[in-house]
Amino acid sequence: MASEFPKDVGQPPVGGGGMIGRVQRLILRPKDEWPAIDAEPMTVRGILMGWVAPLAAIGPIAHLIQVMVFPISFFGVAWRPSLIGAIVTALLTWALTVGMTYVWALIIDALAPSFGGTKNSVSALKVAAFSATAGWIAAILGILPALGVIGSLIGLYNIYLLWVGGPLLMKVPQDKAPGFVIVSIIVGIVAMILAGFVAVIIGGAMFAMSPAAGGFGTPGGGSITVGGTTIDTGKLNETAAKLQAASSSVEASLKGGDGAVKAVDPNALQNMLPAAVSGWNRTSIESQGGGAAGLNGSNAEAQFQSGDQSFRLSVSDRGALGNALNVVGSQISGTTNKQTATGYEKSEMQNGNLVEERWDNQSKEGRYAVTVASRFAVEAEGSAPSIDVLKAAVSSVNLGQLASMAK
Repeated sequence: MASEFPKDVGQPPVGGGGMIGRVQRLILRPKDEWPAIDAEPMTVRGILMGWVAPLAAIGPIAHLIQVMVFPISFFGVAWRPSLIGAIVTALLTWALTVGMTYVWALIIDALAPSFGGTKNSVSALKVAAFSATAGWIAAILGILPALGVIGSLIGLYNIYLLWVGGPLLMKVPQDKAPGFVIVSIIVGIVAMILAGFVAVIIGGAMFAMSPAAGGFGTPGGGSITVGGTTIDTGKLNETAAKLQAASSSVEASLKGGDGAVKAVDPNALQNMLPAAVSGWNRTSIESQGGGAAGLNGSNAEAQFQSGDQSFRLSVSDRGALGNALNVVGSQISGTTNKQTATGYEKSEMQNGNLVEERWDNQSKEGRYAVTVASRFAVEAEGSAPSIDVLKAAVSSVNLGQLASMAK
């Protein structure tokens, strides 16, 4: 009966030395190993179950051990999460990483023709799965907080693995390989950030709704407050729906079909910048736009000066990727407030928009920024008599008009 079981489940071809041997060859001799990976017959199920699933579990397990052994410190207060909450978060992180690896493969597959490559779902999954190997292995260092940064640096080797193997497996010409790799990296980062946010939010919500947690929430609503940030558990379904919509927008933009998010013409953004701000004269203005494979953005900025002080005012359209990055943050309400020896930093949600503020009384420099409709960023940064000047500069841009452009 064993012969009737799919042979690829948990056992993708890995050459001599099994999985450990392949890991060693891929990290030490990637230029030799990628052609071998390209030539080996594999299936989607085999790659996911036999390579991605076991290696993607290293990071969540290491983090689980870390948070249970070493307390998490917030503003001098040590906190150790419950075992149930930590396990749920670890399981969700693992499952979402496996899932987002598959989603990343779909996007890589969709990107390839735009850069002169060939669509091949199995090859795309090979690229997504095997190029992430170094990061997954390095995640074991996350057990010790002091080694976590080292693990992250080692994980950057993933970029080199993608650089070597991605164009080869997807048959992308060398002259178009850099663009293909860069766009693939951007999309991969977005996917993993979303996976991490979703794991933390859902894991915390499930723990809050559990009777074992002491009844800090209910299935129908409630909230979780951590470090001054409040998560409304009643909005989780809304968040999931917005994540799905954001993912659909990214996919539509990649394919250029209906629902694709097109960045606003940079000239239109430039026209929204004022000629003067409360006595400050505009000394220069410029705009630009561009993108690749349907993922585009645009930006306009102007420089203002008064005496020996100056600041920059900009309006940016982040397009589909910006919307995907900000959709989770738009469901989180709360404030952060940090006082320094000479100033302060703070951020908060105001009317659904993220507002960030930084000021230094000694240097008379700061930054004031508003994210509108989880897509547009309006920012003033530089030197001025007070933060009020930067706030006035941002207010001079029609934020309501930007919000209507996002619809």
